[in-house]
Amino acid sequence: MKFYEFGNERNPAIMLLPGTCCHWRNNFSDVIDLLAENFFVVCVSHDGFDETEKTEFPDMLTETEKIEAYIKERFHGKIHAVYGCSLGGSFVGLLVQRKNIHMNHGILGSSDLDQASEKVAKVKAKLIILLFHKMLQSGKVPGFLRKRMVKHGTENYAKNGLRMMGIGGVDVSFVSKKSMENQFYSDLVTLLEDNIETAGTIIHCFYASKMGEEYKKRYQKHFAQPHIVEHDLLHEELLVCYPNEWADTIKNCIL
Repeated sequence: MKFYEFGNERNPAIMLLPGTCCHWRNNFSDVIDLLAENFFVVCVSHDGFDETEKTEFPDMLTETEKIEAYIKERFHGKIHAVYGCSLGGSFVGLLVQRKNIHMNHGILGSSDLDQASEKVAKVKAKLIILLFHKMLQSGKVPGFLRKRMVKHGTENYAKNGLRMMGIGGVDVSFVSKKSMENQFYSDLVTLLEDNIETAGTIIHCFYASKMGEEYKKRYQKHFAQPHIVEHDLLHEELLVCYPNEWADTIKNCIL
């Protein structure tokens, strides 16, 4: 695991956690400078997803422990904010739930917080990774997937969303199928508690309403008093298509 730092370390720190199978640059390159105007920005690069290391993603809890260790060493156990893109929101929940470090603000970016039994998770992981690993290795997007993204969004959303996953961005062909499977599977089986609450921590949920009402209900189920920030958009469309508005929304929540 690597931690990439940007900006003035005297500013409040915000940590950015990538989404499923995402390289940190593909995920956050458009917003790092926007945040660095006000914050000390830390981008997490998970095991198995950094080209400078020969590692594999182990599981959600092992990675959470490494993030906690970094926050303890670098910030004495207290950080101003942590943003989790998609799967990264599961890490935000785990960090708050475990209470080993303190954050003033936790932000979930269109996170689905999907959970499943071990049996179902194994099947889901095998099927989804069969598609995505081949796609990232070849750099080619199946026609049905692109059409689906365009149908539900726009051509720009499809292009930027695929770049976030590594199609047209930083080459991620080095990522092993095992790392992808481990990440997808362990996210499904690592359960979040209900009504998570920690004194002094505010949870903000960027709710993309076009995902469906069920996701809003999950935020309200897992967190005691979540601040729901609703946009009439698709999954992480705010981040990938409207970076300036995304950064302004972050600032409005945590400054």
